[in-house]
Amino acid sequence: MARFHRLRNLVTGGAGFLGSHLVDKLMERGEEVICLDNYSTGRKENISKWIGHKRFELIRHDVTLPIQLEIDRIWHLACPASPIHYQFNPIKTAKTSFLGTYNMLGLARRVEAKLLLASTSEIYGNPAVNPQAESYKGSVNPIGIRACYNEGKRIAETLCFDYKRMHATEIAIIRIFNTYGPRMLPNDGRVISNFIVQALKGEPITIFGDGNQTRSFCYVEDLINGMVKLMDKKYSLPVNIGNPEEISILNLSKLITKKINPNINLIHKELPDEDPLQRRPEIKIAKQELGWEPTISLEKGLDTTIEWFKANL
Repeated sequence: MARFHRLRNLVTGGAGFLGSHLVDKLMERGEEVICLDNYSTGRKENISKWIGHKRFELIRHDVTLPIQLEIDRIWHLACPASPIHYQFNPIKTAKTSFLGTYNMLGLARRVEAKLLLASTSEIYGNPAVNPQAESYKGSVNPIGIRACYNEGKRIAETLCFDYKRMHATEIAIIRIFNTYGPRMLPNDGRVISNFIVQALKGEPITIFGDGNQTRSFCYVEDLINGMVKLMDKKYSLPVNIGNPEEISILNLSKLITKKINPNINLIHKELPDEDPLQRRPEIKIAKQELGWEPTISLEKGLDTTIEWFKANL
């Protein structure tokens, strides 16, 4: 009788916000998981429930250094993803995107594993089109303060395709749009965590600019489902995964304060340099190729996220 082969997954950045939710999903599917993290923005408590499990292994490691492992799939999520974190040490951020991806592709080539790169909507920069489709080449400033991250992810995508062309490495690329949910860091500077933390502390809500800039927010469970569907498919071109419902930052602040404390004041501060005015995914490819679209409304997702912050702040 043929022996059943259980998939062996490497998740880089597996103790982070998205990585830990992915680890949960893979463990619940009965697969083996090696979680790799240097804890720059990841936290051990995010994956503590799996420590000691026979199908789970935790390695403290920085992806800018090579590592040799035997695996079937690499989910490459390691990189600080919020402006506060990736601008803290921009050179390290660029190194993580370039060297980290280079090392993981080298590993994928050696063991013939498939690699999924967690790329980002930031590669579109401050977009001149709305919504942003995968065919849009972007409007990025290579010398701006966000370039360490968005140019880093652009070169990471380039490396993936060069490995595919030169070495037939199997790749998948997910371009992640704004995602939120439990396990976000309270100090990550992202708008939803900022607003929830300020409202729960009874502090005024900080709006950068006039608040008319728009974002679209995808709940973490939807995002992870899209990521897994992409890895399971034989599709190697980049795919946007995000929620196409657009909301202004001002309206988002009103929605959150209504749920926590309607009497909180708003204060306006200057819009940071390079802050995009619009961010909204075109998800036609995700629908056609993966049969994926988001299912969890902003209202429902915010309720779950607020409850998590109340319990964990």
